[in-house]
Amino acid sequence: MHQTIHMSQKNILVIGAGGQIGTVLVEKLKDVYGASSVFATDLKENTEKGILGLDVMDRAGLEAFIEKNKITEIYHLAAILSARGEQNPKWAWDINMGGLFNVFESAVKFKVKKVFYPSTIAVFGQHIPLESTPNHVPLVPATVYGISKVAGELWAEYYFTKYGLDVRSVRYPGVIGYQSLAGGGTTDYAVDIFHAEAKNEVFNCFLSEHTKLPMIYMDDCINATIDIMRAPKEAIKIRTSYNLAGMSFSPVEIATEIQKRNPNFKIEYNPDFRQAIAASWPASIDDSEAKKDWGWQPKYNLSALVEVMMTEVRKKYSSLKDSL
Repeated sequence: MHQTIHMSQKNILVIGAGGQIGTVLVEKLKDVYGASSVFATDLKENTEKGILGLDVMDRAGLEAFIEKNKITEIYHLAAILSARGEQNPKWAWDINMGGLFNVFESAVKFKVKKVFYPSTIAVFGQHIPLESTPNHVPLVPATVYGISKVAGELWAEYYFTKYGLDVRSVRYPGVIGYQSLAGGGTTDYAVDIFHAEAKNEVFNCFLSEHTKLPMIYMDDCINATIDIMRAPKEAIKIRTSYNLAGMSFSPVEIATEIQKRNPNFKIEYNPDFRQAIAASWPASIDDSEAKKDWGWQPKYNLSALVEVMMTEVRKKYSSLKDSL
């Protein structure tokens, strides 16, 4: 299997490889295509993790990197996310859009075969059905992050139509993984809850108990990302972005699943400012277009997610104790 893939001479550039998704994606891409085919980059170099320094805002530097390494595919994950973006909206807009244009323009110039551009459920806002939100609805987001991602989706379609650049995109829901701590977003309680359980702490939840949100387990998220990039070009019918869903649940539902395995686990609800953001987001996502067009199929439901997260997060804390 590896030999046939290597023959195609893929040289894959991952921009933003140090983030929550990038860290895991790079390892999976190396497994699939071989370590020598994957170039992991981020704003700050990290030799320990094999990450090269590359600033997506430095157009000349980006072009030189693409040309020198004969890059054939780009995964552009670098962006300022919702919480940080709201603190400095103009800066977030400049980074998110400037970085995107640098990637798209460089990709056209050096005939890069495919570009992956992640979108998000933050593109959704008012005037939509909150249950089974369809792929094609008015996009009126409430954050600068969401606004920049809507603009990015439209530019992705424009570059495909106008320049033939093969851009592919999915809208990530809340991503849950044990590999790193969550980074301050509205869905992060669903990661933090497992750390509280592993430390035998009462979990203080910043959302109310019945606030249902779309979530996805990290493995499913990574598989969807690689699968859409491996799909035949003619299978990709939507050139803005595909809805992606794994499961939907509320804090009380995930707490109940944890309590089945640990009856002593306790949770308290103290909703804060994030409750208002969550209330404006879809409770569940209709991702039937992705299933129909390129065969997307999640493997993890809530029970399987809780099982693996409890096991892996507990392992982290027991190994920490052992090393003390």
